[in-house]
Amino acid sequence: MSQFWSKIVHSLTPYVPGEQPKMGNLIKLNTNENPYPPSPKALVVMQEATDESLRLYPDPNSDSLKQSIADYYHLESEQVFVGNGSDEVLAHTFQALLNHDKPLLFPDISYSFYPVYCGLYNINHKTVPLNARFEIDVNDYIQDNGGIIFPNPNAPTGIGLPLQSIEDLLQQNPSSVVVIDEAYIDFGGESAVALINEYPNLLVVQTISKSRSLAGLRVGFAMGHTDLIQGLVRVKDSFNSYPLDKLATLGASAAMNDKVYFTDTCARIINTRKKLTRQLEALGFDVLPSQANFVFSQHPKHCAEDLAKALRDNSIIVRHFKAPRIENFLRITIGTEEECTQLIQSLDSIISSQ
Repeated sequence: MSQFWSKIVHSLTPYVPGEQPKMGNLIKLNTNENPYPPSPKALVVMQEATDESLRLYPDPNSDSLKQSIADYYHLESEQVFVGNGSDEVLAHTFQALLNHDKPLLFPDISYSFYPVYCGLYNINHKTVPLNARFEIDVNDYIQDNGGIIFPNPNAPTGIGLPLQSIEDLLQQNPSSVVVIDEAYIDFGGESAVALINEYPNLLVVQTISKSRSLAGLRVGFAMGHTDLIQGLVRVKDSFNSYPLDKLATLGASAAMNDKVYFTDTCARIINTRKKLTRQLEALGFDVLPSQANFVFSQHPKHCAEDLAKALRDNSIIVRHFKAPRIENFLRITIGTEEECTQLIQSLDSIISSQ
């Protein structure tokens, strides 16, 4: 370890992102990217904006994008915050809204960046176990806390909560900020955005990476009461006043406005997920009910790590987590119909040979 590091750096356990392989000819089902291209309208507007004006700084407030998001969700633009991917939005959220004396609560099996932020910002936290069915039970969060955060649908399980459960949670915790991380909400879940105007302690975080096929742009956003948004703005403007470049702002706005393309690609992924679930179950896999663009599954007779390695030998990459309770699960991103067909064929061959 370097003698020049700050004291906190020695204690950090950084987040490990999903592998982005350098070799080609792979079926990449490990990082929950959308298998379909971005909206053609988004691509056109970004291509047209690639001109001499890029010498100028972008709009520090990304007002046009905020308005597109507000229009889509029937909010005011002052209720929207944007950042460089939902990870940055979440980082600002942890610092601005979730850093209190009482412990922050989140599930024991959840997005693995949450404990990383707690370590970075020295946030007192407590994990709440999922139940035996790997579900979040909001009644488990009726305890003293300085805030609550979890993905809905949860990751990596893919299991979602109905809107009524989110509202019950908000009613049970009126003095705490409740953050619902909706990175995968567009693949079958019910967004909590509908509750924002009723609950000033609710913050909803989303991304254009998944359902709008723009992970390469790095655009995320949060929606909530203006007081929460202003807290995020104060942190953002103390860190980086220009988190989004001009092309990202224009492309993300166009993607938000192209509802027809968005609806079509989400529907295709949902249909493929249903088909893939049936095919995995036919091979003997247990598959958790998913509302995301991935499935979380295990085979009772085969080691998940061995299956992942064997798939890689067949040029297919999936995600395996070496973590308690889920060490025998694979998280499989929903690819195209053709990619999922090759996955099933490979798994069938692997299982038959073991």
